[in-house]
Amino acid sequence: MSTPVLILPGWHNSGPDHWQSLWQSAHGFARVEQHNWDWPLRGDWMMQLEEAVLANPNPVLVAHSLGCVLVAAWAAHSKNAGRVRAALLVAPADVERQEMQHMLHSWSPIVRARLPFKSIMAASRNDPYCSLMRASALAHAWGSRLVDCGMSGHINAEARLGEWPVGFALLQELLTEETHHGH
Repeated sequence: MSTPVLILPGWHNSGPDHWQSLWQSAHGFARVEQHNWDWPLRGDWMMQLEEAVLANPNPVLVAHSLGCVLVAAWAAHSKNAGRVRAALLVAPADVERQEMQHMLHSWSPIVRARLPFKSIMAASRNDPYCSLMRASALAHAWGSRLVDCGMSGHINAEARLGEWPVGFALLQELLTEETHHGH
């Protein structure tokens, strides 16, 4: 039984050259579609993720940017967070920054509760949307293992990472690891 992988793009969705889209077409992963990619409402996005998790048993979530903030908010509110096997959180967006407030006001404050599943966060040293210090603080709050991806910008299509093999290796690690219940 293979583990379903759910792709959670960020604001404005992930275009054809984004590693999320490349992984999706190469490996048949499912994208969680949102009603409005350009005017994202947190409650609406959380509902879409809830439905996707119920439809795909024990998924691994692969979130980018605003998708990371979505995972944290959803996990803190959903009764089904325990169904998620693990999450790869890439380049979280710091939605609390002043310039993000106008468009993303429903996303603040960022939920900082520990995630009830294993997670790895991949962050970059020169991400225009989130400093490494902020990303590191979020990783700590969420209980994620932080992976420093060096100077990779927002780890998106503009960063020209292609299929981003570094990230794919992290996903494989989450997929192959045996899940241990309890601590």
